[in-house]
Amino acid sequence: QVQLVESGGGSVQSGGSLRLSCVASGYTYSDYSMGWFRQAPGKKREGVAGIDRGGATSYANSVEGRFTVSQDNASNTLYLQMNSLKPEDTALYFCARGYAPRLLPLLPRYFDYWGQGTQVTVSS
Repeated sequence: QVQLVESGGGSVQSGGSLRLSCVASGYTYSDYSMGWFRQAPGKKREGVAGIDRGGATSYANSVEGRFTVSQDNASNTLYLQMNSLKPEDTALYFCARGYAPRLLPLLPRYFDYWGQGTQVTVSS
């Protein structure tokens, strides 16, 4: 069965960095696009970054220039490098599998499998 397992979350001060990882299993990783989402308490889940089978990327305006999404097909691992973190980046971060190999809109309905999430907390 498809499984996505995130790790790498934690607590950092404003301006700090974190690198999230997501290990995928149960399917051919390189056949699908992937995405990172986040959800803060009381807010809707929002798309953060996406990457397609060929490595093309997309970002939410709020993280453009600070976050970088990448992947290692050999190890079925998706990454999110987060720099210059701000308190408003505090949320539960999820990785998700897109339903197609191409770059998809960063909306939850375009993604069919989800990890359990990893918490990121940024203090001012």
